[in-house]
Amino acid sequence: MINIFKETAAKELVEHYSDIPEELALRIYTSRLIGKNPELVLHGGGNTSVKLSQKNIVKENHQILYIKGSGVDLASIEPKGFSGLDLVFLRKLRNLNSLSDEEMENQLEILKVVSPSPNPSVEALLHAFLPHKYIDHTHPDSILILTNQKQGISLVKKALGSKVAVVPYTMSGLPLAKEVLAQYEKDGGIEAIVIINHGIFTFGEDARTSYERMIEYVNKAELFVKKELQGKTLIPPISDKASLQIAENAIARVAQTLRGACAHPAPDGSLRRFYTEIRNDPELLATSLSREAKAICDSGVLTPDHAIRTKNQMVYIDSVSDKDKDLKNIVEQRVK
Repeated sequence: MINIFKETAAKELVEHYSDIPEELALRIYTSRLIGKNPELVLHGGGNTSVKLSQKNIVKENHQILYIKGSGVDLASIEPKGFSGLDLVFLRKLRNLNSLSDEEMENQLEILKVVSPSPNPSVEALLHAFLPHKYIDHTHPDSILILTNQKQGISLVKKALGSKVAVVPYTMSGLPLAKEVLAQYEKDGGIEAIVIINHGIFTFGEDARTSYERMIEYVNKAELFVKKELQGKTLIPPISDKASLQIAENAIARVAQTLRGACAHPAPDGSLRRFYTEIRNDPELLATSLSREAKAICDSGVLTPDHAIRTKNQMVYIDSVSDKDKDLKNIVEQRVK
């Protein structure tokens, strides 16, 4: 993974957004760098924040947390994609023993400094409780490969080093925010926190530091995974070229059948259909024809964030019938 931070580009964006605080403009710049990389976040995933002081309507200094709005795409985020929240009151919520999702949403809505701004990220409390000016959160593939193992905690520590804390999976909201804060209070020298089965948070006092720590630790995870897998065969290679040819020839028939099976009525009574994207790289074809294919499809996605977009399990069909009627019946049974 390459560090693509450019000082000149950052300055140009600050000049472009001269009507907003420089700290927020820099937050936008590094947020877009993160959002452009699909190995870090999917469309609308991940979140970033910055804390700053602004004058309110009565000219008093107001401590504000600007955090990415829920579902806003980091790759193209604009100033309006961030939600400003009353940071001082937000931090008082750490004194609560519990906070329901409904009440948390209510408090986040109440604490907005601009009412039409988007709904804040569900991790807003975590961003607020940590003291750092800039915080980045992503769901990198390489980090998740480590955390989703049985020895996930020890693997993360071994791969990333002593400046990264590791927290067991905890639902987003007050419990996770308090657990992360507790980890930081144990060791104020940490530069990142990894949540098992979830992702990684990095932080710093400037936008560049927080971003570059993200790239640094994701790279460490990537290198560790490559080293551990070196020379190992995870999936037996497919030598049966005839099977590969059959798979390629079946793609068109299966695609149309899948579109039909997934079609469903829209609210207006029309039939809503899906587009079909064909992914037939040699590695994917080989994997789909391997003995482990069904287990892979049944294993679920790497993180709950992926489930929002892809659902949790893939449909596995072990063979493609030559008869269209049989193929249709099999696909409809598996999909539904």
